[in-house]
Amino acid sequence: MRDNVIKNLSFGFAVRVVKLYQYLCEQKKEFVLSKQLLRSGTSVGAMVREAEHAESKVDFKHKMSIAQKEINETIYWLELLKETGYLTSDQFESMNSNAVEIIKLITAIIKTAKANIAKSH
Repeated sequence: MRDNVIKNLSFGFAVRVVKLYQYLCEQKKEFVLSKQLLRSGTSVGAMVREAEHAESKVDFKHKMSIAQKEINETIYWLELLKETGYLTSDQFESMNSNAVEIIKLITAIIKTAKANIAKSH
């Protein structure tokens, strides 16, 4: 997986999500939206890890597609937290730029995986 760039990025992002979750619970007393953010934001890296040991190229693409959906959902929760006043614009931009970088990379990986699958058929 290209020197594990996506593995490292998604893990680092998960750490940031956990810290943001802790902040939202402790400082903002927000427990519902932040739990959704925690679930989707940490599952991105988990799916990337699962993809590392995929049983086939198709399985790899499938797991990366789930990771893509999870990071997209995470962006939704970040946007909602910003629009409802739980995140400042700076907090949002910092997390969102990280998430956008990850979704772009995952999308490129999926495109490559699709091309490789098509070549092998």
